[in-house]
Amino acid sequence: MSWNVLIVDDHEVARVGLSWILSKHPFQVTGSVPTAAEALKCLDENSVDLVLLDIRLSDGSGLKLLEQIRKSHPAVPVVVFSAYENPTYIARAAALGAADYLLKNIPSKTLLDTLQHIAMGNTADDQSLLCLIQKTMQETVDVRILPSDFPLTAREAQVLRHIALGLSNKEIAKSLCISIETVKEHVQHVLRKINAADRTDAAVRAIKSGIMA
Repeated sequence: MSWNVLIVDDHEVARVGLSWILSKHPFQVTGSVPTAAEALKCLDENSVDLVLLDIRLSDGSGLKLLEQIRKSHPAVPVVVFSAYENPTYIARAAALGAADYLLKNIPSKTLLDTLQHIAMGNTADDQSLLCLIQKTMQETVDVRILPSDFPLTAREAQVLRHIALGLSNKEIAKSLCISIETVKEHVQHVLRKINAADRTDAAVRAIKSGIMA
């Protein structure tokens, strides 16, 4: 069986290298483009089974493109392929519906095995970066371990954990499957209860509190 892959990366050398690696295995490179606009055009005009997407593109954010693809082509899995092992990037990718998040320093065999695993309709491995951060995001916070100046409910603590990871209200809503209005209420309560000046202050306090452990 062969799968059609769209490569989206703003570095030509990276695209050429990936095309060469994928062409020697059960994949066909349907498109290899540097921009979000070209990626969306390729998806509209071709049969694509999987998208391999860089975080940074010449015309914007790969995460923004991920969100657009999930809306316009929800059946097509998107694997983020990045040089950045950044918890915020990984958490945002998870919230926006990435199938997996891989680092560019992995062996080519790991890349190929993972892409084939995802292309066959499977979810990411339990020990993948994406799943580990998802587990942290979804895990119920034991409020008994929080400091006394963090009088939060379990849900508020969970929202604070998302804030500490740098997610927007919209991304938190997607991650927790609740409405944006509900997220806004939780965020307001969190900021008031821990006496934080803003989200950045709340994130710093959250990390110091040990809530991310």
